[in-house]
Amino acid sequence: MSDFKPIPAPGPEPQLSTNARAVLEHRYLARDASGKIIETPGRLLSRVALLVAEAEARYGAPKDQIPAWHRTYYDLMAGLRFLPNSPTLMNAKRPNGVLSACFVLPVEDSIEAIFETIKQTALIQKAGGGTGFSFDHLRPAGDRLASSGGTTSGPVSFWRVFSQATDAIQQGAFRRGANMGMMSVEHPDVLRFLHAKQHLASFTNFNISVKLTDAWMATLAKAPNTPQIVVNPRTGDRYLLPRDLDLDSYALADLLPLKPRQKPSPTMARKCFTHSDLWKMITRCAARTSEPGVAFIDRINRDNPTPSLGAIEATNPCGEQPLLAYEACTLGSINLARFITTVNGQAAMDWPALEQTVKLSVRFLDNIIDAAAYPVASIARMSQANRKIGLGVMGFADCLFALDIPYDSEPAVEFGEDLMRFVNKAARDASTELAGLRGPFPNWNQSTWRSRQNRRMRNAAVTCVAPTGTISIIADCSGGIEPLYSLVFTRQVLDGKKLSQVHPAFREIAEKAGFWSDALRKEILKTGSIAHIKAIPADIRRRFRCAYDIKPQWHVRMQAAFQRHCDAAVSKTVNLPENATAATVDRVYRLAYELGCKGVTVYRRTSRRHEPMSLDE
Repeated sequence: MSDFKPIPAPGPEPQLSTNARAVLEHRYLARDASGKIIETPGRLLSRVALLVAEAEARYGAPKDQIPAWHRTYYDLMAGLRFLPNSPTLMNAKRPNGVLSACFVLPVEDSIEAIFETIKQTALIQKAGGGTGFSFDHLRPAGDRLASSGGTTSGPVSFWRVFSQATDAIQQGAFRRGANMGMMSVEHPDVLRFLHAKQHLASFTNFNISVKLTDAWMATLAKAPNTPQIVVNPRTGDRYLLPRDLDLDSYALADLLPLKPRQKPSPTMARKCFTHSDLWKMITRCAARTSEPGVAFIDRINRDNPTPSLGAIEATNPCGEQPLLAYEACTLGSINLARFITTVNGQAAMDWPALEQTVKLSVRFLDNIIDAAAYPVASIARMSQANRKIGLGVMGFADCLFALDIPYDSEPAVEFGEDLMRFVNKAARDASTELAGLRGPFPNWNQSTWRSRQNRRMRNAAVTCVAPTGTISIIADCSGGIEPLYSLVFTRQVLDGKKLSQVHPAFREIAEKAGFWSDALRKEILKTGSIAHIKAIPADIRRRFRCAYDIKPQWHVRMQAAFQRHCDAAVSKTVNLPENATAATVDRVYRLAYELGCKGVTVYRRTSRRHEPMSLDE
């Protein structure tokens, strides 16, 4: 970085927490060749803001207006009202220039195509991006290879190569590599896919989801003992899955073939796995290791804005951004806690200020599409033709605390839906306004925005809700729309660095009321909850409910409330207690489908050896 020149901040340095500064110094701030930090947080935000401001010139802004745009975009971030995804903060005006966080790459059924995708994955992850893949097109283990006369080792073996490549890349990358692996429940290797991730030392850089169709869910509900039919993607041949399969190593020859249009006989059905068996397997695995999640793929594709370009087959690593092959998306999130004001002595949302910020943030993200570098030409073409952005929110739990609304309550769900409806409308309005100024996205004529809604849009998709792991630390707010993990906890970040956190609003109230102490801090660390601490007034215990105080159905209901007003999807983890069973996961996954979620994941406490947030000292 010897040629890197820090860009002076056009306004005051941002007021940051100790933990925010630690995170920025650890990975984000530019360094010289000797490893010495050579920029301040303000200068980091300044280089991002200048890059975004310079994109205004593409659309007619005269040169003398760029400094004003620079200050506008700087103030947006420095005031911690909005932050873009990590790659933008890391890479703006730096050599690789990749600014998007989310990518989906195709995995086609040939050695050449597979390893081309692995190369593209390496380029993306080196720059801090995350990648999603569908393994549906790969022929199953034991299928014939025409080139050699041998048989293939199947999708799981190639999946392992993707995972190992990520491990090799991440040592020198800005942040830990993240992937999403998806497979249809109708792929012959689905059982191997499910159980591969049950070995906790394997595929640690992958989340996985099983894709379920509406027809499959309907059969599960109405005729659960229907035999599960799987289909070889290479030949279209159909098979049943015998119950005596070795789930780690079976091959195509071990399956029971069906003739064209043949229906399974009762004898076959008794010997083979049914829809119910598959569902129980999914929920048992998720109860044990928190994997897999489920993705309701038909629902995802009903919201595909450009179906003529192909079906959506995968999402980004956290599931909030379904994308076509070679699409990328830049995310950004609004810190809702910054829009709490006081009206007649009561906390309330500043709706006009929020609307103004939403509209400016959409413009910011649209500019990023033009300012970004893309690691692969196909990604550049697709991203610029559809111009998808992902504007979301963070600090939702902080908002509820300030408004004195318990997370697991009807008022909270209603408020969440009203809030996302407001953000989504303002964001779409902003995209329509930009389409008037700059033109709609190039594929608009082929989109559902034209055919179904007759609405000009600058962006094929505008809103999603991301988990906001690191940027919520920088903004000093709660992540995404999650409840707070605990009022006191330890956060583990890259390279084993630990950050201790105490929620400031709770501590302030506790100090004013006279019950804050180090002994209380340690007591909260035992369980992550204050629900059982009788020394704390009951109204405060009810107000400050955290992740494991909240029953699973409230997690799902909140996700569904936000999903109803969101172009893409919602990243939300349903936190489960340590004693949660497969029956608990069953109820969660079914409820998510019934309420209109596009997918759902769970996390059972202590199901993983290393947790990003913990209750140790």
